[in-house]
Amino acid sequence: MSDFSLCHRFIEFLAASPTAFHAAKNLAARLSEQGFIALDENRAWSLEAGGKYYFLRADSTIVGFIVGKDTAPERGMRLVGAHTDSPCLKVTPQPEKNTKGYQQLGIEVYGGALLNPWFDRDLSLAGKVCYLDNSGALQSALVNFEAPIAVIPNLAIHMDRTANENRTVNPQKDMSPILFQGEGEFNFRELLREQLAKEGVSDVSEVLDFDMSFYDVQTPALVGLKQDFLVGARLDNLLSSFIGTEALANAGNEFTSIMICNDHEEVGSQSDIGAGGTALTDLLTRLWDNDEARQMALRASLMLSVDNAHGVHPNYLSFHDDNHGPILNKGPVIKFDAKQSYATSSHSAAFLRQLARQGDALPLQSYVTRADMRCGSTIGPITASNTGVKALDIGVPTFAMHSTRELAGTADVQTLYQLIERFYACDSVSL
Repeated sequence: MSDFSLCHRFIEFLAASPTAFHAAKNLAARLSEQGFIALDENRAWSLEAGGKYYFLRADSTIVGFIVGKDTAPERGMRLVGAHTDSPCLKVTPQPEKNTKGYQQLGIEVYGGALLNPWFDRDLSLAGKVCYLDNSGALQSALVNFEAPIAVIPNLAIHMDRTANENRTVNPQKDMSPILFQGEGEFNFRELLREQLAKEGVSDVSEVLDFDMSFYDVQTPALVGLKQDFLVGARLDNLLSSFIGTEALANAGNEFTSIMICNDHEEVGSQSDIGAGGTALTDLLTRLWDNDEARQMALRASLMLSVDNAHGVHPNYLSFHDDNHGPILNKGPVIKFDAKQSYATSSHSAAFLRQLARQGDALPLQSYVTRADMRCGSTIGPITASNTGVKALDIGVPTFAMHSTRELAGTADVQTLYQLIERFYACDSVSL
């Protein structure tokens, strides 16, 4: 039976995390509650065996870690990775558009978003604002309008009788959200300044720049006659980020354990805060400043790259290989790809299968993309190639990935938590 209390706590987290910035902030708050100490990458660290720590990079990537009481390199690390970003519509730098008296904002599409679900939704705005305070110092703050302040109306079918057969979406022409009606001059930066004041940031002299995203205000929920399903935006990949962080927050300190939640996975990970950046390798250098010891530790370690998988959809069976159609609520999915878009090897998969069988057996499933289709990518292969750590890709099966309303199984939430909990408690992860 699914642990609905864990699902309800995730729903609260998800509703409070409309952007990667808010997600990282809320994950940091959770670690702080459990005694993890905040660190600043701009300063020297004094780490203690058995200590629990975390740091933020650029406010949207978070790394939590436990320095094991036994720091011998041959004990390795238990590393879990996920990502804080999700496909969305971002506001352009100079967004103001007035068309026939409708004040709109220009957008660009972040990541591989399903576009049609964004139409006719109640949308709000959230993100990060950089500003000068009244003393002329550069500052930044998070902002969240919360209320539905925008909409992207669909074109009526009477105007396009073939809409259900072949309508395509051009994001440049079709997806500028409407904020209000009015012919007067509108300044988006001034709107942000006013919103900051409403949220208690009153010393804003000038808004210089921003990273703002639209999001659907409909709250996440448990659905289905038996509450079999969890639905909401950004399940990919805040579900994995939340579960991994919860498991780390409750982990012991016998072994060195890490949870890294990178930003920018949805756009290729090639940034200072993405998996292609140095957040993880910089941490490893601080943990083992000796090159040989660090290399030994990495080769004795294992990473679980946790990102959602594609469940077999009952209305679209043909999009799956007949032998690899994961079912929701039947367990997390080990993801394979011969082209190495997933990092799983037979050896790392065998380790996880053995781990799942210990004590009360936990169900696992396997996924491989049809041979005539290409699969997505994850942070697993990027992290493995950057660091030399062995890795595998796993995640809960979902429907409607990259939609404004994704769907997962409630039982899988608890199973994934139990699996990562076991992983952090492993006496050895050396393969």
